[in-house]
Amino acid sequence: MPTAVVTDTGPIIHLAEADALSLLSVFDEIHIPDAVLGELEAGTVPTGVDDLDAEIREVTSTEDPYPDLDPGETAALRLAERTETILLTDDLDARTVAADRGVEVHGSIGVVLYAYSNDRLDSDDAKTLLQALHRDTTLYLAKPLLNHAIRLVEQDESGW
Repeated sequence: MPTAVVTDTGPIIHLAEADALSLLSVFDEIHIPDAVLGELEAGTVPTGVDDLDAEIREVTSTEDPYPDLDPGETAALRLAERTETILLTDDLDARTVAADRGVEVHGSIGVVLYAYSNDRLDSDDAKTLLQALHRDTTLYLAKPLLNHAIRLVEQDESGW
């Protein structure tokens, strides 16, 4: 089944911090809103972003329907809604708004689980990467969520 995603800044940063940005290539199409690219360029662009086979998409609007979200999250959510595409974000507020609006949403953990379920990672590598997301990145990942994700891998389930 072809899978397209729109990604916010968080998963790009967190997967890069875990040396796993290339996992995004498990998706058939990757869309990055121009506002997300701007956020990345305003900081330090993670190594490997230029290697992604991603389409930069312009998202314009004169209204701000999501006052609790930053411009990148807003653009990513708008694009995911408009294209009926999966949203990748690690931001809790963005995840909540997306779910409330009927947008399928996953984060960095979901990318690892999806890669595992599509045979891009074996069980040991998936568990190691999940632990690295918890230990080595700026992603806030509660221990119970980490343990749940590891259990999904051990039970050969992806959660997707």
